[in-house]
Amino acid sequence: MVGRLLLSMLLFALSVVPVQAADVTGTWQVKISKPDGAITGKASFRQTGHEVAGWVGPSEDDPIPITGTLKGNKLTIKTAPQPGRTVAFDKCDVTVNGDKMVGTIDTDKATIEFVKSAPTPSR
Repeated sequence: MVGRLLLSMLLFALSVVPVQAADVTGTWQVKISKPDGAITGKASFRQTGHEVAGWVGPSEDDPIPITGTLKGNKLTIKTAPQPGRTVAFDKCDVTVNGDKMVGTIDTDKATIEFVKSAPTPSR
């Protein structure tokens, strides 16, 4: 009886171990697919807890600031356009799956895909 109780307690303890949250820190290749064609670009994110900040744009030289919130493996990104600049999206929702994130922009107006870039080797 005591053995079964201990086994039950151990199984319960293992079932409540927290799942490690996704980490989106790094640089990403971006592809937005719309009915009239595709747009490619880059992004860079840094993550602190559930909060994400960084940029997205056609290149590192033309960034649009972003903020985001990560809940489990779901990331919501909002852009912060600059005066006189246009953005490809206001908001996107993606599912994080390792080195890839896929989702939609502006409530299903297009799809977006992020693929993590390999780190640049140090010299």
